[in-house]
Amino acid sequence: MKRFIFFTGLLSSVTLAIVGFSSFKIDKVEGFHLGEDEVMNYHVPTEDESEESELTIKVPYVGKTYIGFRQAVAYKESRGKSKLINPYGYMGKYQFGKSTLRAVGVTDFNYFLNNVSIQDKAFKALVAKNKWVLRKEIEAYSGRVINGVEITESGIVAAAHLSGAGSVKKYLNSNGRNGFKDGFGTSLRSYIKKFASYDISHIKADNNAKAQNY
Repeated sequence: MKRFIFFTGLLSSVTLAIVGFSSFKIDKVEGFHLGEDEVMNYHVPTEDESEESELTIKVPYVGKTYIGFRQAVAYKESRGKSKLINPYGYMGKYQFGKSTLRAVGVTDFNYFLNNVSIQDKAFKALVAKNKWVLRKEIEAYSGRVINGVEITESGIVAAAHLSGAGSVKKYLNSNGRNGFKDGFGTSLRSYIKKFASYDISHIKADNNAKAQNY
């Protein structure tokens, strides 16, 4: 039997005792943030959903929702550290480059690093922009299997976040022969697989998407 708890705002460190389960702790995850219009539907994971032997949740479980997608990308990119700048100059919890930030209307990079909300808005705007740029590929390749991985809309969009939409087009149009790896050796294929099957359908494709509009 599932027990549901609803969270808004920043997730703080709490300990929950639920009938039928042992007490367990949800650790505060730096950078985890819900907008004012968002609600997280948390449920206790099943044995299949949890990779840990104990019910210690390192990342809030939000399922295959857009919020789940956003937080999973943030955790993969930076462990949710909103002020992180990596050795290549990518910044924030989603690891944006400056040119990408400019493309979604962000020019004050110091403000960006110190504002979690604008980082979330920039990410949402980039999702909308990549959905537009890759709209033909999303329609043509969704459901197909390339290099042993099923292609999905969210996987395509996540891969574009890693490598840019152009690299994703080349990968898909070459049936996976033209691959990509970033400076840390992370492959485009791994992102298509890791971020598959999230429901981001409500984000409208928009080539002119700007962070301030979200």
